[in-house]
Amino acid sequence: MSTFKAPKGTYDLIPPDSAKYLAVREAIAAPLRNSGYGYIETPGFENVELFARGVGESTDIVTKEMYAFETKGGDRLALRPEGTASVLRAALEANLHKAGNLPVKLWYAGSYYRYERPQKGRYRHFSQVGAEAIGAEDPALDAELIILADQAYRSLGLRDFRILLNSLGDKECRPVYRAALQDFLRGLDLDEDTRRRVDINPLRVLDDKRESVQKQLTGAPLLRDYLCDACKAYHEEVRELITAAGVAFEDDPKLVRGLDYYTRTTFEFVHDGLGSQSAVGGGGRYDGLSEMIGGPALPSVGWALGVDRTVLALEAEGVDLEIPAATSVFAVPLGEEARRVLFAKVTELRKAGLAADLAYGGKGLKAAMKAANRSGARYALVAGERDLAEGIVQLKDMESGEQTPVAANEIVAELEARLG
Repeated sequence: MSTFKAPKGTYDLIPPDSAKYLAVREAIAAPLRNSGYGYIETPGFENVELFARGVGESTDIVTKEMYAFETKGGDRLALRPEGTASVLRAALEANLHKAGNLPVKLWYAGSYYRYERPQKGRYRHFSQVGAEAIGAEDPALDAELIILADQAYRSLGLRDFRILLNSLGDKECRPVYRAALQDFLRGLDLDEDTRRRVDINPLRVLDDKRESVQKQLTGAPLLRDYLCDACKAYHEEVRELITAAGVAFEDDPKLVRGLDYYTRTTFEFVHDGLGSQSAVGGGGRYDGLSEMIGGPALPSVGWALGVDRTVLALEAEGVDLEIPAATSVFAVPLGEEARRVLFAKVTELRKAGLAADLAYGGKGLKAAMKAANRSGARYALVAGERDLAEGIVQLKDMESGEQTPVAANEIVAELEARLG
């Protein structure tokens, strides 16, 4: 037993389950790559102020959940708790917005970190795939991203998820709503921390998951009743475009999500099979974030989908992903000369693009064939001294059990033909 264990609230991805996570990441990324989104990768840590300004000083993420630390050089850094602020920072730093082709469309995948109470579906280290369209104010972009996420989930076989949709208004109409909401909230029986939040960002109170708070929110003013004409028209076009694409959604006037930078369109993907941690992903428009972190006005929209939560959703629906075996051909050498010959053949097979492996460590026939079975390989190559003297190797079909002698110099071509 090892002396060390994974830190509390984290997990290791190990075979064979890790293949499921890779398949989910690939399925989420595939529609993005087909829609003009280029891959971006950012550091695992950033300046604390990037998240304090962008995500919001009053959010739980910044006040309670962010892993912040000071370096030996005195820099204040934080492990990234989300991806949007980092991606926008990188795009601004590289002047991607000045290349003359807006929006800048980017996708990313990686690990994120929040100090939360660990439970199923909520970890301190978690994996997401995200997408951002930077530099254009267009309801078609909002609709595109929602449709692409829906496409990704359905390509995995998920069916029981729901899309919640709302508009948070903009700098013209939200202040009026904010004042009305504050008046309502100040009349409630709230704890000191929540009252402080009412003064800083009252929309955060609507996102409070505690039953004692939610019960008091009945009758709270709704933002949709305060939207200006421009925001109403924008939101209606998003709804129409999604509907025309055949994507079902539910209007949720209380949906605000947990980040301060959202404006206008906000959405969430939920799966009722996950219990209290029902959100599998979400996103929205963040037209003012660039200016918050010192950049020019760049209206943008994006989302992040949780890989961990998506895997749990697949399990809740009983969906088994079709994951090909990691190995197609497994070589079983019997003796030193056979080991040299089959090692060379395995190398040739790999160069030809076939997944091949070898029984290492001088295993006997019985143990080596068990290893071949465990590998999931369709074919086994078996050779001993007598086979090599005749210039052949034995090709065994692991499904049918049929074994055929094949000339050693023809085995690569034979397997290419059989495996297509």
